[in-house]
Amino acid sequence: MSSRPTSATPAVDHAAAPARPALIWTALVLVYVLWGSTYLGIRVAVESLPPLTSAAMRFAAAAAVLALVLRLRRGPGALRVDRRQLGSAALVGVLLLAGGNGLVVLAESGPEGTAVPSGIAALLVATVPLLVVLLRTVGGDRPRPWTFVGVALGFVGLVLLVLPSGGSGSVPLVGALTVVAGAVSWSVGSYLSGRMRMPDDPFVATVYEMVAGAAALAVIAAVRGELQGFSPAEVTGRSWAALAYLMVAGSLVAFTAYVWLLAHAPISLVSTYAYVNPAVAVALGALFVAEPVTAQVLLGGAVIVVGVAVVVSTERPRRSAAPRVDGAAPEPARR
Repeated sequence: MSSRPTSATPAVDHAAAPARPALIWTALVLVYVLWGSTYLGIRVAVESLPPLTSAAMRFAAAAAVLALVLRLRRGPGALRVDRRQLGSAALVGVLLLAGGNGLVVLAESGPEGTAVPSGIAALLVATVPLLVVLLRTVGGDRPRPWTFVGVALGFVGLVLLVLPSGGSGSVPLVGALTVVAGAVSWSVGSYLSGRMRMPDDPFVATVYEMVAGAAALAVIAAVRGELQGFSPAEVTGRSWAALAYLMVAGSLVAFTAYVWLLAHAPISLVSTYAYVNPAVAVALGALFVAEPVTAQVLLGGAVIVVGVAVVVSTERPRRSAAPRVDGAAPEPARR
């Protein structure tokens, strides 16, 4: 999945942190467009870069930049955490970035016909809020009845999306299942992040999550033999540019905008990224790389988006002193 913000999101106190509507909508547009575009960025990056290696490079670079900024702004102790916080952040980072993002990157790589189109990947990843609701239910939580209606709708849309149609625009089943496996890993990481002792500062948590995710991705890439025969000179400028875009736009700019929104806007509004990002991804994929948008894609995607919208609107977190966002608005998929 693309670059995603931290699992430790601060409590929102809107009375203490008012913001002008223009600023809120500017930040929302950044999150909508930049995170939605990261699926296309991944597809372009893996055209000539090894998939998991490119993901490892992306998160390692973003972590280094964010750590440097925190160190310069806050001093030597900016990144200090205890062992338990470090372990929690590392586990969440592996689940989110190595499992979640890594599997999406793998699914989008490969020759045409076996690789999952970027827009389809975004629609499949949109099921994350639905999966988190199921995890909450297994954990003893009791979501509202309408939440389960939204979950059921979302999974009907998922089936419609991947149902074999026999046409040229059919979704590769293996690739689709790979993305769904990534969404499950992402959902488990999002669920655990709200139940483990994470670093208090979301930016610090993100640094350690990215470092752990990048390390795991690098190890898996080496085991897969991705670097055997790999030559940086053979990577196209187009792929390097896409990787740089993912590092800056997806992992740093959109993340900062999202964290700012959590402190200045209602979570019900911020959560709309969950069903706007897929629409952006589908549109960009069709516009820039001619990904097919069939009636099946439109129908399945629309049903998924409606299901996610029902879940997000009915599962708004109750205001409390809890430091993390409730499962109704899980961490965004950091593409």
